[in-house]
Amino acid sequence: MSYELIALVMFVGMMGLLLTGQRVFAAIGFVAAVSALVLWGDGGVELPFSAAMKLMKWYPLMTLPLFIYMGYIMSESRIADDLYEMFHVWMGPVHGGLAIGTIALMVVISAMNGLSVAGMAIGATIALPELLRRGYDKIMVTGVIQAGSSLGILVPPSVVLVLYGMIARQPVGQLWLAGVFPGLMMAGLFILYIAVRCRLQPKLGPPLAKEDRDISWGKKIALLRAGLLPLFIFVSMTGLFLTGVTSLVESSAVGATAATLAALVKGRLNATVMEATLRKTLEITCMFMWIIMAALCFGAVFDGLGAVKAIEQFFIGSLHLSPWEVLIMMQLSYIVMGMFLDDTAMLVIVAPLYVPLVGSLGFDLIWYGVLYTITCQIAYMTPPFGYNLFLMRAMAPPEISLGDIYRSIIPFVLVMTLALALTMVFPQLALWLPQWHYAR
Repeated sequence: MSYELIALVMFVGMMGLLLTGQRVFAAIGFVAAVSALVLWGDGGVELPFSAAMKLMKWYPLMTLPLFIYMGYIMSESRIADDLYEMFHVWMGPVHGGLAIGTIALMVVISAMNGLSVAGMAIGATIALPELLRRGYDKIMVTGVIQAGSSLGILVPPSVVLVLYGMIARQPVGQLWLAGVFPGLMMAGLFILYIAVRCRLQPKLGPPLAKEDRDISWGKKIALLRAGLLPLFIFVSMTGLFLTGVTSLVESSAVGATAATLAALVKGRLNATVMEATLRKTLEITCMFMWIIMAALCFGAVFDGLGAVKAIEQFFIGSLHLSPWEVLIMMQLSYIVMGMFLDDTAMLVIVAPLYVPLVGSLGFDLIWYGVLYTITCQIAYMTPPFGYNLFLMRAMAPPEISLGDIYRSIIPFVLVMTLALALTMVFPQLALWLPQWHYAR
């Protein structure tokens, strides 16, 4: 059996196991382990051990549990609620103001947590009922929350970029900095779309009623102070890192400590909050560590088979595609897979093939990590089985149907596609900040 055929059998076997409902790490790790034993006999048992040691020695991985902990403790202690109330009061008088404030809330939640699920949960439970009660169009606000929550995997500290960095062997600090401007650009495009559309169609996002705006300046300032607390935590944490005072891991420790102290000062740190925070942090961290270990094993087998060279020869030699055409085909394949899989499954399945190929084509792997993440955001919201679509269906009130959810994402997917195209055409949108910072 040729190496190309072995690689194809491995890929098909892994997809088959995933379709049975097996956990991602179990399916990928099982195929990798069986393939290694069949190909190399007893020597194949070294693969899991080698992957585990590589994982344990990867120092930046310590940021993963710390940033996840920071996000969950601010969520469980309801500090995020204060932030939304601040946006509600200060942005309410503007057409579409609460929807714009919701996007701003999602950016901050993303900067605290790094997971789209956290933004979706907060948006669907806090923002969505309030937006509907204030007369906002249900289709538009459903799209707002889905699009805003997708920023969690691009705006640092993105957990997905940590996973990409481990598999692609790229520095996480550079990946996070590379995601800053594209993430803020995408949020800005969302806000611009909401503002323009609500100006043209005021019924979609009416301003707050006059009686709701009659709030004393003392209360407004108090809400501003409460809402700015999470912003202050994030700015101080990233500021210490950008100025070189702390390393990436030390910055994550600063953020986790500051979030804990904030909950304590507000009198919201109790046994229930701490238990929920630690339990969720442990669950998410362990899940990602198992996935990374399985991906490393799978990638090692693929490297040994030379599958990357075979795919490169197929694209360049047989199909005579240019490097840019190959890159676009990769992005399209992510969108197709995103209709059925989540971002971690997509990355683990194709990273052993795509990442080395991208490097051999002459593209920057830091820049490609941002492209992959934006494409995942689009795939999250692509029917029929986009990840965010079903999260929203599970959390939305009964009056919002699955058809409403599908229709709501159309303009936001177009905006995200524009952001992807801009990042592809202008790579410095992603590369300028990490190059500037690490050149200092």
